Amino acid sequence: MHNIDRNSRLAPAVRDAIAELAAAFGNRLVTSRAVREQHANTTTWIAAEPADGVVFPQSTEDVQHIVRICARHRTPIIPFGTGTSFEGHVNAPLGGVCVAFRDMNRLLAVHAEDFDCVIEPGVTRKQLNDFLRDQGLFFPVDPGADASLGGMASTRASGTTAVRYGTIVLQNSEGFLGQSIGHLVVFLG
Repeated sequence: MHNIDRNSRLAPAVRDAIAELAAAFGNRLVTSRAVREQHANTTTWIAAEPADGVVFPQSTEDVQHIVRICARHRTPIIPFGTGTSFEGHVNAPLGGVCVAFRDMNRLLAVHAEDFDCVIEPGVTRKQLNDFLRDQGLFFPVDPGADASLGGMASTRASGTTAVRYGTIVLQNSEGFLGQSIGHLVVFLG
């Protein structure tokens, strides 16, 4: 059986969600302590508190299925990009399910004439810039690590280039960064 090592009021719900995710995702749900700790790694003063399981979606439909299962069981969801942030938001103090976007790293469309592209959240800024280089475009936000753009969006990343190019800004659908479950629309410089 899967390890649920919390005595919180959420433990039965998390256990049920983990069981349903295991049935749906098989070996793409991992509950080993080492993997859970890796996905709770934080560089803050806050002690790491791993989720009860880590699931690796490969499509938007997978993400939707994970969210539906966790919502049905009222189980917390902790998104995970590449683990380079300093905010400590990958901790799971109430338990829950970590959704690791490692396998969702495709560039879906580039609209060079509009200075935007559509990507999955696991695409890193270096991957994106390597792909865009030949088109004379680049993604200017550089937090100093090879962060995923999904993670950068979730933390409103900035960095050393912010003075010249600005930071990530999340706004409504007419704004600078549009999001839907499983995809990001990124505006380029």
